[in-house]
Amino acid sequence: MHHLILGAGPTGVVAAETIRRHRPQDAITIVGDEPEPPYSRMAIPYLLAGDIGEAGTWLRKAPGHYEALRINLVQARATALDAASRVVTLDSGRQLGFDTLLIATGSTPLRPPVPGINLPGVHPCWTLADARRIAELAVKGARVLQMGAGFIGCIIMESLAARGVQLSVVEMGDRMVPRMMGPTAGAMIKEWCQQRGVQVYTGTRVEAISPGAPLSVRLSNGEVVTADLVISATGVKPATGFLDGSTIRCKQGILTDDRMQTNVAGIYAAGDCAEAFDRLTGRQVVSAIQPNAAEQARVAALNMVGRPARLQGVPQINVLATLGLVSTSFGEWQGVPGGEQVELTDRRAGRHLSLQFKDDVMVGCNSVGWTDHVGVLRGLVEGRVRLGPWKNRLKEDPTRLMEAYLASAQAQGQWHGALDDRRR
Repeated sequence: MHHLILGAGPTGVVAAETIRRHRPQDAITIVGDEPEPPYSRMAIPYLLAGDIGEAGTWLRKAPGHYEALRINLVQARATALDAASRVVTLDSGRQLGFDTLLIATGSTPLRPPVPGINLPGVHPCWTLADARRIAELAVKGARVLQMGAGFIGCIIMESLAARGVQLSVVEMGDRMVPRMMGPTAGAMIKEWCQQRGVQVYTGTRVEAISPGAPLSVRLSNGEVVTADLVISATGVKPATGFLDGSTIRCKQGILTDDRMQTNVAGIYAAGDCAEAFDRLTGRQVVSAIQPNAAEQARVAALNMVGRPARLQGVPQINVLATLGLVSTSFGEWQGVPGGEQVELTDRRAGRHLSLQFKDDVMVGCNSVGWTDHVGVLRGLVEGRVRLGPWKNRLKEDPTRLMEAYLASAQAQGQWHGALDDRRR
């Protein structure tokens, strides 16, 4: 059999290795559209910060790893899929047939419709090629303006600060990390960044970028900011354009069932390009989180080789360090209809907790500065631990998380996983 994988990121590599473990003789091909060995985009900020070299971004560092596993790497981009004929067309014109197919093409950065967005000196931060261009311009003392203060933007911001640039950040939302943090938490992250010399504009748009050395960036609040480098970090979208005209069903991403199979038998999708079925919420979810992508890849690969496996859930897990301030967002952090919540904020100490409940289950949370309880928060939300009387005790004092976890989860036999997670 020939197993074809579109996408050479973590999803594609995990899937290929899983297939090889179970099918020693089958043919495996990974198609990736970048010239470098398969690498992790999440490592790019560490590259920019100078913590690693380019080889440090590679997913597998042993020489000859893919050759030893007889995984064929093809540098190309898929342009069309004929699901009925089971053929993928590449940008070179080459066609690849397959018995099973995994679409793991990930995401592509959004390019906002801003005049000047394609000028020299304006770059996304998504590929190693982008990182090289940014490194040339983001020298110590350089004026850098970053568009976007979401999860990815905050990670990029950390690496830029390490390079010693003069940094300004513009975010359209009313707070930083608006898709991960509530108003109080987002405001606290903004205050933290400003105290460390970053100029943060929230509720503000970039309206135009004018050429020159330096660039002139006009903001919706009327200000004009000069910049030697502009970075666009305004979000990503699933890379599914090559499926236009195919029979594969897509909404935001590629629709899959709990086996990661699409509406066409033998064709699977996983990672950032897939809408995976989340058993916990009953919803289709696009989850651009690498651990989720790896688990989806494992499930898809097992099904591709005839070993039934089902995705148990798509946990919404975000742990973010922004210039040293750790924040978390788990589960239904905005709350659910008919639910209850409690918040505790100590701005002087830089700490904030927001806990969301449905009945006696903590279904989501936000935290800022509560590094001791990250594993416990995750365990309570992911484990759907029934708190019983501890729900009201937490509403009275949200800091009693460990007590609530031990008393409730241990009684239900669910406590080992989260305590192990806390020790990592």
